[in-house]
Order: sequence, then structure tokens, then C-alpha cells
Amino acid sequence: MCGQYFLEESPELRPIVEEMNRSPLLPYYPDESAVVRAGEAAPSRVLPVIALNRAGKKTVFPMKWGFSIPKTGTGSRLLINARVETAAQKSAFREAWAVHRCIVPASWYFEWEHDDAGKATKTKYAIRPQRQSLTWLCGLYRLEQGLPVFVILTREPAEDIRFIHDRMPLMLPREQVDAWISPREKPESILPFAQTRMRFQSQ
Repeated sequence: MCGQYFLEESPELRPIVEEMNRSPLLPYYPDESAVVRAGEAAPSRVLPVIALNRAGKKTVFPMKWGFSIPKTGTGSRLLINARVETAAQKSAFREAWAVHRCIVPASWYFEWEHDDAGKATKTKYAIRPQRQSLTWLCGLYRLEQGLPVFVILTREPAEDIRFIHDRMPLMLPREQVDAWISPREKPESILPFAQTRMRFQSQ
């Protein structure tokens, strides 16, 4: 699972955030307080996300975290993650898996340790790939009411963090970012490059 991550005010992230700030889409998000440029990122927030624009150019967009899924009766719920094992088959993700993939830049993501019964404890960890100062989380996006929204893909956990949780985000090295967001590439061919060696520390 991935339900929270962090954006540092770092030289690596600054140009990404600045590009989001110049996006013509940003004024269409009426709640400025929902836009996260640094600090903790949580579902329903508007965050910098990398995808291709209509001309096929890599671009940073402001995107809201979460797909709105209708509930039985009235209202909707927010879907923030998609399982990489089943995304290609699920109706909510099938089209995005094929042609609307994105990358969510982060400094690290947070996870709470779970006990043997699957219940979250109070121990919180900051996690990212070893020997990396920036984390490239794999996501899917779609349009809702004319604005892009995204989910983060999850997978089976790496062995060294399995004790924390039974899921982790799908993460790629920087050199695979362009391939992941390209609709000409088959996502299945990129999965073997996923990061599996993690560093972590309790908060």
C-alpha cells in the first residue's frame, strides 16, 4: 500500500515543482490549500506528476491523488492505489494501464508497520530505494471533470521491508521513467526493472 509520501525542498525536486506551478491547469483547482509543493503528500491532494502531454512531450502536471469510484447508493469513495498484478484486467484501470501511465516523484514514502494480524502499529517508516535521493513511483492517471487524477501502483514487498507491510509501491530507476510513461511501450516489459533494494528508517 502507499497512502502517504514526502516531497523535500531539494535541488532535484525544485524544477519539477516549478514546472507544475507554471501549468495552465493549476488555476482550475479552486482550493489552493490542496496543492502540495513540499512536505507530506496525502490522498485528495494536488501534486506534481510526470506524464506525456498531447504532443507526446514529457510534462509535469498538477494531478489530484485518487480516482473517484461511485459507491452503492449515493456518493463516491477515493481509490488511491492499484495492484500491478491486476490493473490490466480491472475496468477502473485497464485503459490507463495501456496508455495513461505516469510517474509520481517523491523523496520517500511512508508506511506503518503491521502486526501479524495485519493491523497497523504506531511504528512509522520512511522508505526509498537504496543509493537514491529521489523516488520514482509508478502510477496511472485519467481525467475526471476535465482534470487529471492518479493512483499509485503497488506490488509484493521487497524482502527487506516485508516485515513492515505486505505491499509496497512500484518504483523504477530514473532511466526507466521515459519508457514507463510512453504508450508505445508495453508496461509488462518494464516491470523487471522495478526497484527491490530498499533503505528505511523509523520516524
